[in-house]
Amino acid sequence: MSATNSIHDHSHDHTHDHDPYDHCHHDEEGIPRFDNRELIVREDILARARELAQLITTTEEVSLYQKSERLVQSHEKIQGLIAQIKKKQKELVAFQNTFKNPAMVDKIEQEIAVLQDELDEMPVVQQFQQSQTDVNYLLQSIVSIIRDTVAEKLDLEAASKPEAPENCD
Repeated sequence: MSATNSIHDHSHDHTHDHDPYDHCHHDEEGIPRFDNRELIVREDILARARELAQLITTTEEVSLYQKSERLVQSHEKIQGLIAQIKKKQKELVAFQNTFKNPAMVDKIEQEIAVLQDELDEMPVVQQFQQSQTDVNYLLQSIVSIIRDTVAEKLDLEAASKPEAPENCD
C-alpha cells in the first residue's frame, strides 16, 4: 500500500482482523490507549462548538469588551501611560540584571506603581478591565456547564450498569 493510498482503500491480499477506522489500541490489561495524533474530534461536535462561539460573540458582554478595547487602543493618554510603563519595565530589568543596582530598582518600581495607579484610576480602563472580567466569567461558566453536564452523564451511565459479583458464595 503506497503512502498516497488512504485508509479507505485498504484492499490487499492478506487476511487479519482489524477495523481500518479503529483508532483505539489496547494495552496488556485491555485498557484502551489512544495516540494523540489519532484522536479526531467528530465534525458535528466541532460544528456545534463553532456555532456556540459565534453565539457568544453576539452577547452584550463581548460587545462591551470590543467597544472598551477600541476606546483603550485609541486613547492617547492611556497609550502614553502604557508606553511609559513598558519603558520603565525595561529599565527595571537592566538595573536588576546588568547594573545590579537595588536603589534604582526600588526607585523605578515606585515610578511604575505611580504610572499603573494613574492608569487604573481612569474610567475607560476600569470599564475595559470589567468587560474582560465579564467575558472571562461568561466563558468559564460555559466551560463549567459543559464539564458538569458531561460528568453528570458519565455518572448516570456508570450508576446504571450493575457490576457482576466477584464470586458466588
